[in-house]
Amino acid sequence: MTFAPRGGLPGVDAENPIALTVTGRVSRAVVPDLCARLERALTAPGGTAPAPGAVADCDVGGVVRPDLALVDAVARLALVARRSGHTLRLRRVPPELRALLDLVGLADVVALAEEPEESGEITAPVPGRP
Repeated sequence: MTFAPRGGLPGVDAENPIALTVTGRVSRAVVPDLCARLERALTAPGGTAPAPGAVADCDVGGVVRPDLALVDAVARLALVARRSGHTLRLRRVPPELRALLDLVGLADVVALAEEPEESGEITAPVPGRP
């Protein structure tokens, strides 16, 4: 059996890759720039928009100290995506950000990608141990 090599990121649509990466500490001052970057990503070169309903992936795995400024950024990015007929999906979401999104009620508004365990460890109960 042979398999053709796959290109691109796993889980990102190769036909319509809308991706935004957020890293470092997010302050309220950078939120307008993040929104502008997403708007540009949602408009392909030549002014044509991606397919309606396409998912805009936002990788937040590199953020430092998730706080309410990041939650504000996520809410505004979701609004930008929704206004253009798309859905924002967060990838590599830190547990702290998941908790904050749940606390403020945005966990149901923003799609959270289910990521496979990165460690590769399989956790199973050991016989004879509680």
